[in-house]
Amino acid sequence: MTLHDLGWNEAFEQAFADCQRQGWKPARLSRDHKIAYGALMIEDGEVVELEAVLCGRLYHEAENDAELPAVGDWVALDAGRDENVIRARLPRQTCFSRKAAGEAAEEQVIAANVSTVAVVTEPGPDFNLRRMERYFALIGRSGARALVILNKSDLHEADACEAAAAAVRELNPEATVCVTSVEKRKGFKGVRAFLKKGETVAFIGSSGVGKSAMINHLLGEEWLWTGEVNEVTGKGRHTTTARELLLLPRGGIVMDNPGIREVQMWTDETTLRERFTDVDAIAAGCRHHNCRHGRDAGCAIRAAVEQGSLSADRYEAYLKLDEEIAELRRRRRKRQVTLERRAKRDHKIQARNREDRRELERQRRPRARELE
Repeated sequence: MTLHDLGWNEAFEQAFADCQRQGWKPARLSRDHKIAYGALMIEDGEVVELEAVLCGRLYHEAENDAELPAVGDWVALDAGRDENVIRARLPRQTCFSRKAAGEAAEEQVIAANVSTVAVVTEPGPDFNLRRMERYFALIGRSGARALVILNKSDLHEADACEAAAAAVRELNPEATVCVTSVEKRKGFKGVRAFLKKGETVAFIGSSGVGKSAMINHLLGEEWLWTGEVNEVTGKGRHTTTARELLLLPRGGIVMDNPGIREVQMWTDETTLRERFTDVDAIAAGCRHHNCRHGRDAGCAIRAAVEQGSLSADRYEAYLKLDEEIAELRRRRRKRQVTLERRAKRDHKIQARNREDRRELERQRRPRARELE
């Protein structure tokens, strides 16, 4: 077993050069316990997992939570007798993230340095093309490949499974689609093609679609606890509560993630346009360059919807995503202004404190002379 089996490559090697001179060791974060991390290292050709803590400098220098180490990150570890300290985080090569829950414009890192993001769903109630559009937009921004796994095929008719697969392929021809059944142990050849040595696949999706059961099957053992299926909804109970990196016996790494309830956007206009090139191509035919695609005369979008060549649902999803990204951009600007004002205020306070200390020192000097 080598570092390359954990996802190490030449780019990480170059980035780690300064850290190596400090005597630190490379490690990959496997768990995030909020207070401490699990870190995978190679010692004498074997993988060991150590508990590590974050040094204060990294914590205080991070402008937001997204800059802090996350599961999948490569870090420089200062291994000691009493404590293992994370001294640095290497630059990420891919980063799958979304907007964190709440009103603040904060990024939440879900998976760092993964080769593939596998969206697990099923052909029944959980299947939602509009949600899939959001996943594809975030995956496109991350730099990872997209894999869609339609699980629980044994619970649905073959026609329904094929129709769902065809709809996903039409939505994103670049994505790989696999139809699987953990119960019947079918359809995993295409999934295993992504699980090569040094490759990391992050499994994401709604709660109860079978992510943990699928990873158990790939591991060949009951590693992750799974709940029984709810007879009313047909969904498995929520079982994963934290992100975790797991090494497969035949090579490859999987990342299990808690169920995602909301796919809030953390992307930009460029990535959005790449996911909706068909809509942009139609909009290019509008009579006016600033067409709002409503009641404007000569609107090619409206004509396409009326003629049925463009799905009204897809176009509404495009508008909703566009509005959501615009709102996120507004919140980012507002947050940046707030941070700049806070920095100026802190700078003034520090300057005033320095001046007060100088003044106090000037007052002490004459008294010191008198005492002499």
